[in-house]
Amino acid sequence: MNVNEKIRAREVRLIDSNGDQLGVKTRQEALEIAKTRNLDLVMVASNANPPVCRIMDYGKYRYEQQRRDREARKKQKVINVKEVRFSPGIGDHDFNTKLRNARKFLEKGDKVKASVRFRGRAITHKELGQEVLERLADEVKDISTVESKAKMEGRSMFMMLAPSSEK
Repeated sequence: MNVNEKIRAREVRLIDSNGDQLGVKTRQEALEIAKTRNLDLVMVASNANPPVCRIMDYGKYRYEQQRRDREARKKQKVINVKEVRFSPGIGDHDFNTKLRNARKFLEKGDKVKASVRFRGRAITHKELGQEVLERLADEVKDISTVESKAKMEGRSMFMMLAPSSEK
């Protein structure tokens, strides 16, 4: 943002600190008005004809802007995607172990990408992978929602689970 001497326009439309229009002034006149009020001349709309400048305390404005940005960052939630991999012929015990991990991730608020990797001839039995993913979705339906149904991509089948928004 251009401030004080960095403003290069010959004429500017001037707005004072209260928001009142002061009309079109030369750059020099605008700078003098700002200096007499111990404030800065800040260009707010450089594409307008003539460019619009405002008289304000630029240091205070920047400070408040940074504070607003910091507050916005505090409120935003970072969502991680965790992956849990299965095989089409997974045993019950292995399935339960991976199910516990998926539950833990979902309870923490992360999304879970469940994938079934087909190796060798197993690709001919896609219904086995489908069953594994449906079983997982059924087991965690109390704490999650299916964001995207199971779909094939290369030699893998994927499904996305998101934590339910009741929290």
